[in-house]
Amino acid sequence: MVATELPQYTQSENYEIFKPQVLKTIEDELDGVYNDLKQLSLKIHDHPELKYEEKYAHDTLTAFMSSQGFTVTKHYLNLDTAWRATFKHGNGGRVIGVNSEMDALPGIGHACGHNLIAIIGVGISLAIKAALQKHNVPGEIVLLGTPAEEGGGGKLILIERGGYEGMDACLMAHPGPGGANTAGSGPSKAVQPITVEYNGHTAHASAAPWEAQNALDAAFLAYSSVSVLRQQIQPTHRVHGIVEGRDWAPNIIPDYAKMRWMIRAPTFKETEVLRERVLKCLQAAALATDTKMTLTLGRLHYDIAQNEILAREFSDLGDKKYGVKTDPKVEGAIGGSTDFGNVTYTVPAIHPSYAIPTQPNGGNHTTLFTAAARTEEAHQATLVITKVLAHVGFRVIHDDEFYQKVMLIICVLMGSYGFYRSKVRLRTERKAWECR
Repeated sequence: MVATELPQYTQSENYEIFKPQVLKTIEDELDGVYNDLKQLSLKIHDHPELKYEEKYAHDTLTAFMSSQGFTVTKHYLNLDTAWRATFKHGNGGRVIGVNSEMDALPGIGHACGHNLIAIIGVGISLAIKAALQKHNVPGEIVLLGTPAEEGGGGKLILIERGGYEGMDACLMAHPGPGGANTAGSGPSKAVQPITVEYNGHTAHASAAPWEAQNALDAAFLAYSSVSVLRQQIQPTHRVHGIVEGRDWAPNIIPDYAKMRWMIRAPTFKETEVLRERVLKCLQAAALATDTKMTLTLGRLHYDIAQNEILAREFSDLGDKKYGVKTDPKVEGAIGGSTDFGNVTYTVPAIHPSYAIPTQPNGGNHTTLFTAAARTEEAHQATLVITKVLAHVGFRVIHDDEFYQKVMLIICVLMGSYGFYRSKVRLRTERKAWECR
């Protein structure tokens, strides 16, 4: 079957909860383990670890998942702080993937709330496990502990090494500022990290400046060129960066300067185009100053392509049962970018954002948000979102008609960008088909 256009699914005016008795099981399980989940979150919050250094979080979370009857693989796929926890009930059934992030930010700790994201993944997994067992539904849960979201691209490495193979869908959520009981299911920006180094030649800044090639001048010209370029780029595009040096002194012309840039746009295709324009600015600066340029392109983080059917189910259930209002225009990554974007081009997935109470001007990547991510109110908001996502995940496993719609969305997505995905299959009891 070849999907050529998106189906026109409209918002259900008379939404009915899928198997309310299963939702009750999910609620009971999560209410019962809430204190355990909160303690896990606080432990991780109070031991902040940077990208690829999440050893305490790795050990704490894997020990807990082992104690809950999951099969745990530590140091998954040769990533020291990645891990995998699985549970399977019965024979056959679909596989639901879940992600737990763990890393903190330099100097300001868990200012992006990854302690909360960690327990969302754990909570979803525990709740679906309870539902599969109590209602005797065959299926499998795969929870990945994903390191280094903050600039390290941990999920990109896991994708490359096959960490998401076999999943039929994948779920996670991200906290941010906003009004009480609100969430967002919009896309996010793609991002291209770039590091550029300029190497020149030192000289006495007063005695013989003509003997030098000034690496700081190269960085200054590059920065100025990009600043001018910003006037001619789309309002939805972003280019931002910093300058670093070593052993600088005002009476020595610098022979080395380093710049780290991030290029963002609403889609990865737009980001690729914008990247080429920025590279010309960087190259021109080296040419103008007669310095040597070394360019390093980081991994391109795709935009979040929220699966429309999964997002609609999240929105409908959250509103009807818990009064959570989800805005599809509010970005799923709180205005930034995430390596989960690449996951959404690999497997049907959603990454909604949700609000926790914060102080004014206390959004993500501030010390005020670090404090907010530790509060009881933040954990209560997280509990609600975990219940909603757990039920969405259960429906992926158990509802064949629902999953057909989910799969059609990603088939269209793959086709629209020319991706070929030979192993994307819709599994039901009676038929299977591929996106071609």
